[in-house]
Amino acid sequence: MKSLFVSMLVVVSTAGVAHAEQASSGEIGYSRGSLGYDALIAGDNNRAIAQILADEKVSRNDPARLINLGQAYARTGRISEATQLFTAVIKSQNELDLILADGSVMNSRDAAKQALAKLQSRMASR
Repeated sequence: MKSLFVSMLVVVSTAGVAHAEQASSGEIGYSRGSLGYDALIAGDNNRAIAQILADEKVSRNDPARLINLGQAYARTGRISEATQLFTAVIKSQNELDLILADGSVMNSRDAAKQALAKLQSRMASR
């Protein structure tokens, strides 16, 4: 199940690319741990959730935050909450270009649509 979601983990918004010195944490332009990236990569979904929810500096509506929290929720079986978060990003007025874990750049709405489609496909195949 881990491989299903790793490709969608958000590293950073491209707006923060100037802060490349933080790249070792996987979160450029954000405080280390604020997106739960390293915890998600390590498969520690509960730690990722705790990190994301504890960080008060990242807006609750930040697409990168919502997508990573959605990924962690999906991995822990909280499908309804994950669906709500991905849908919120899709409908949001706030959109970013994101660098994904595989190094590709994708608009946050497109990333959320892809994550939601994978989640729905996984649920349909059960």
